[in-house]
Amino acid sequence: MEEHEVVIEYDVPNNRQNDQQEEGVEIPMDRIDPETLRNLVGEFVTREWTDPGDARFTLDDKIRQVLKQLQDKKAKVVFDLKSNSANIVVSR
Repeated sequence: MEEHEVVIEYDVPNNRQNDQQEEGVEIPMDRIDPETLRNLVGEFVTREWTDPGDARFTLDDKIRQVLKQLQDKKAKVVFDLKSNSANIVVSR
């Protein structure tokens, strides 16, 4: 199977990126229940990975790729204090 990596990017203008980071609190991956983390990543993937050309990848393939990015510290889980929700963002 051909390996493809999803690239996690901010969907806000550059001048707002710092504001977004200041509003969130990083949650260490190892402090999140594994089932909860998988559900969070699954929700993220179905919301953010919208390229129809990537239909050949299963949901599990996509989840594994994002989990690997979290493990490799390329991405991180943050809790947004304003929206009271968790999200996955690019590590800086």
